[in-house]
Amino acid sequence: MPFLSQFRAAPNLLTLMRLFIIPFLLIEILDGHYGVSFALFMLAGISDALDGLLARWLSQKTTLGLYLDPIADKLLLSSLFVVLTHVGLIPLYVTVLVFSRDVGILLIATLLFATGTLRDFRPSMLGKLNTFVQIVALIVVICQKLFLSLPLATLRDILVRAIAVLAPLSAAQYAWIVLRRMSSPPEQTVV
Repeated sequence: MPFLSQFRAAPNLLTLMRLFIIPFLLIEILDGHYGVSFALFMLAGISDALDGLLARWLSQKTTLGLYLDPIADKLLLSSLFVVLTHVGLIPLYVTVLVFSRDVGILLIATLLFATGTLRDFRPSMLGKLNTFVQIVALIVVICQKLFLSLPLATLRDILVRAIAVLAPLSAAQYAWIVLRRMSSPPEQTVV
């Protein structure tokens, strides 16, 4: 599929919508409108789930989607961590760990794509676990502003500490995977 035509694929339109939501979500948090920010975060999450389903159902898996979807996910999560730290809801050290990991992964993925060195850059199990814990933590942080309760505060603290461990571990795992793949001999094609 030609590159510009890939922008019209339904899954990619949903991913672009998710990117479009990000600034409005951040503005709502900065303005203290946590009900609206929660709704926008849920809408972004639904669009993320739907774009993958549509790509499979409509057979519209594209190269653009392969790279744009994880970039949108990283941008959404990283921006939320920065803004929630700014308003005092997430500790700075956790955001630094999350942001450093995500910037590193984006740089590696961009370099690998640009050089054609490694096309298969799937998330690892630790990476998936880290992302899951980040999403749950963000939901809990926003919900804590909507529903003041002690159990949410305790859960938030546990999740934030888990992220502080998982973010550097998953970054190290990605680096190890990439180094291992790049140093292995190229696969032989049997004719």
